[in-house]
Amino acid sequence: MNRITKLLHKQAYKRIKDSNHILLATHEKPDGDALSSISVMIELLENLNKAYTAFCIDEPPVQFDFLPHIEKIKTNKDKIDISQYDLFISLDCGSLSRTGLHEEINNSSQKPFIIEFDHHLKIEDIADIEIRDSAAASTTEILYDFLQFNKISINKNIANCILTGILTDTAFFLYPSTRDKTISIASEMLEKGARFPQIIENTWRNKSLGAMQVWGKALSNIYLNKKYGLAFSVLTKKDIEQSRATEEELEGIAGFMSNLEGVKAILLLREELDGKIKGSLRTSRPDIDVSLLARALGGGGHKKASGFKIKGKLTKEDNVWKVVDN
Repeated sequence: MNRITKLLHKQAYKRIKDSNHILLATHEKPDGDALSSISVMIELLENLNKAYTAFCIDEPPVQFDFLPHIEKIKTNKDKIDISQYDLFISLDCGSLSRTGLHEEINNSSQKPFIIEFDHHLKIEDIADIEIRDSAAASTTEILYDFLQFNKISINKNIANCILTGILTDTAFFLYPSTRDKTISIASEMLEKGARFPQIIENTWRNKSLGAMQVWGKALSNIYLNKKYGLAFSVLTKKDIEQSRATEEELEGIAGFMSNLEGVKAILLLREELDGKIKGSLRTSRPDIDVSLLARALGGGGHKKASGFKIKGKLTKEDNVWKVVDN
């Protein structure tokens, strides 16, 4: 960790301690890392006796109810008055728009100071202090560094959150984003009281019948383009609605598919309710950078795990899937 990064961590902590009213936010359709990150920050602010509001535009999936303070996350942005806050902390967001508060912040006459903690590739400049490490397996891994540099003790609540973020964003160390440091931090969190069996039970084993069925649908729809070494699958809006699977359950499909033998990369396309198609790209190959394709399609992410959204719907003609205009 270089000197500049260490300085940014210290500057961020000073700004947090000097602020009077803090707004925390993470991205839409929150996953385990997003919710774990915001829970770490809530624990810290409560220990500092700071006034704060935690916000996510979508309801957290029920399988994360075991995380500390999860019930304190508000989802009604009509009750968020940006002018009340002197500090805004963005967690695990590639862009401000994913918080659902970008218009309110950009149009506010009293724009708060912005700190960003994230492990995705940069999409836009939004932060006054940006703490980003695209090599990190999760945003909670970055928050671990923040706590270490500022000599903040890690209690059982924080340990549980950091480990949950790491485990869910690496599919329990399955994804190639896992590095030696990731394993070391996870081990330390276990020593500090993180509840590994509880995390496993709630995030890995706790799959609904619908989730298992939609996974089966995605796996049965796999096609292989031998020319490019690309495997892809599709899920229609009907498939997803019938399954009632959560966002977290759907996110795991692409990562699982990335273990398919003999392919360079995989692509999962799934229809969303807003008339868009979400594409998830994954690879386990060290010589492949799927983020290049994601960025070309208006998205972004990591070299090994990226995504994008495009307008349209999926149709099947002559046994060939196509993306067409709505």
